[in-house]
Amino acid sequence: MNEIALEQERKEILKRYRKLLRLAKPFLKDGDAKIIKKAFNLSVEAHKDMRRKSGEPYIYHPLAVAQICVEEIGLGTTAIVAALLHDVVEDTHISLAEIEKQFGSKIAKIIDGLTKISNITDSNSVSVQAENFRKVLLTLAEDVRVILIKIADRLHNMRTLADMPRNKQLKIAYETSYLYAPLAHRLGLYTIKSELEDLYLKYTETEVYEEIARKLQATKAAREKFIKDFTAPIEKALQEEGFHFVIKGRPKSIHSIYTKMKKQQIPFEKIYDLFAIRIILDDVPFEEEKAACWKVYSIITDYYRPSPERLRDWISTPRANGYESLHTTVMSTTGQWVEVQIRTRRMDDIAEKGYAAHWKYKETGATKTQSQESGLEIWLNKVRDMLENQDTSTIEFLDEFRSNLFSDEVFVFTPKGDLKVLPQGATALDFAFEIHSEVGNKCIGAKINNKLVPISYKLQNGDQIEILTSSKQTPSEDWLRFVVTSKAKSKIREALRDEKRQFIKKGKEIVDKKLHQFGIEPNDNVYNDIRALFNDKSVADLFYRFGKEYIQASELKKYKEIVQKRRNSTRENIKDVKSFEKVIQKIHPDQKDVLLIGEDMDKIDYKLATCCNPIPGDDVFGFVTINEGIKIHRTNCPNATELMSHYGHRILKAQWASKMEESYMVGLRITGTDRVGIINDVTKIISNELKVNMRSMAFDTIENVFEGNCTVLVHDTRHLNLLIEKLKGVPGVEQVVRYDS
Repeated sequence: MNEIALEQERKEILKRYRKLLRLAKPFLKDGDAKIIKKAFNLSVEAHKDMRRKSGEPYIYHPLAVAQICVEEIGLGTTAIVAALLHDVVEDTHISLAEIEKQFGSKIAKIIDGLTKISNITDSNSVSVQAENFRKVLLTLAEDVRVILIKIADRLHNMRTLADMPRNKQLKIAYETSYLYAPLAHRLGLYTIKSELEDLYLKYTETEVYEEIARKLQATKAAREKFIKDFTAPIEKALQEEGFHFVIKGRPKSIHSIYTKMKKQQIPFEKIYDLFAIRIILDDVPFEEEKAACWKVYSIITDYYRPSPERLRDWISTPRANGYESLHTTVMSTTGQWVEVQIRTRRMDDIAEKGYAAHWKYKETGATKTQSQESGLEIWLNKVRDMLENQDTSTIEFLDEFRSNLFSDEVFVFTPKGDLKVLPQGATALDFAFEIHSEVGNKCIGAKINNKLVPISYKLQNGDQIEILTSSKQTPSEDWLRFVVTSKAKSKIREALRDEKRQFIKKGKEIVDKKLHQFGIEPNDNVYNDIRALFNDKSVADLFYRFGKEYIQASELKKYKEIVQKRRNSTRENIKDVKSFEKVIQKIHPDQKDVLLIGEDMDKIDYKLATCCNPIPGDDVFGFVTINEGIKIHRTNCPNATELMSHYGHRILKAQWASKMEESYMVGLRITGTDRVGIINDVTKIISNELKVNMRSMAFDTIENVFEGNCTVLVHDTRHLNLLIEKLKGVPGVEQVVRYDS
């Protein structure tokens, strides 16, 4: 690049930096400008050789993120410094320790939360994203600015998404819709949430987005005239009452219009509430806000008839993210419904800038009492609870996080009239665990408005709840089917684990006592034999079933009889093996005592073991059973260790015959990221391209991750490996593994 262009870039960088300082000036304290300058200089130097996909200097991005933090979210100096440095550790040679040394531990912690995890071994992109998101949340529990800067970072990335390749556009857009837009909503950043959703639509359904934008523009003049006519009498009346106010008419976001079109199955022309009127009252003392808003409501309804069903009082009961406003929908003189939002300047700031504005007003004392205004604290405490009680996989955690914290709320009351806010769909049992874990564990039912209901009853707005308990009640696994809050799920799992441990301990004592009566010394090998006899997945499961008395101690007689038979038949087994070896030597003198699978079926009784489904090409061995002849197992069979270590005297050498024309059943487990048509692509590879017969297939999808099991018929390991490699090449497929059935 020539010197003139570089000089122009340097001037542009300084211009953007000075604009950032101008925006921040109202709240800068002594020394703040100096530390911002220090962060800016370090960021410029660290990113000096880096450029964005658009070709612009990379420093434009951290400057833009810092500007969003100040101008659109309302954050201060700490956030500006962290935003300027947010990519330095991840993308340059500068370490976190160096940041801490220069800027302190608070800034370093925020930047650590914003730095992506680089050493995740799982290549599944959803898992990587989930791990990184969980890392952000871990820091969020300490400092909410981490997630606010992350949202600002994502907003700028979405605004500049046009320069990214198509596959990256889709990935970033879907992540934004899935995580960041709902999170912006939860933190009260409605303007940012709407823009993120609109940009998501712009890059995922471009034609739909452009068509709605075009129609909004075409109807703009008519809309503005309607708003002017509608608000004229209200403006006059408010002025006569001495109010200082601003009236705005704003169109709905393109995304919300499209969502409504899809939900109601109607075209754009049939959506009549394309906009809302917002009345913002200035110079209203905090203690008079509620009365002032209701007075404005009274004035509006003097001119237009309201719909009682569509009155929303978010002033008396603010949303969990601190949002306060009075919403009503009225009928205009032209026969059109219009939504009117009434709020004060303080309420509008919180609605626009969410969490940051909420705390600004809290510090000045212009906020509710602790019992009324704690929605955001409650939300953050729930985040902390989820992180502390996290015992699920990362993707399950992400699923729970979204369903619990991004859902609509239901407002209910305790018998004493205290308000509790829970996610939509929460049950009486969720409410019990919200009160206390012991109340939840002992819950047997509830009284809703003095009427008896089961613990699975779904709560409705305004319900007053009294929980009924019993000292004999204990949590059941069935409870996990209908509770929705993370707290309830976590406490139920914890109680079930404790209960299971007690039953496992009791079951082991029962088994040991009975074995001693039979003269058998309990040890791991014995426990494993009994596990196999009763067909349990693990020894712990076996003990649990004995502890719960699903299996009676008397049934251990079966094992005693088997031990006795083994002792009596060991010599016979050795004779059997030797007789098999002699037969094999006669059939194949050159192979000595090696069983040739595929050629010796007519002469020697053997079967392929179903526990590992061996196929030609696998390393195998023969095992002489008591009643079923010889079983052929893979050397890496799940049962191989037990068979070879316990019954080595019954092992035969075996190998595959050189010419095999048969087909063998194999199980494949396929996992990856879901997309439309992926199942069809997988089946095409199996059935059409490789002409492999498929016996069964079952696929399931959770969030964006799918997992499927299928059984196929292949000729040998070469055939199987070819199939696996082909399937791994299907877009979206992350892993294909053979599994034992």
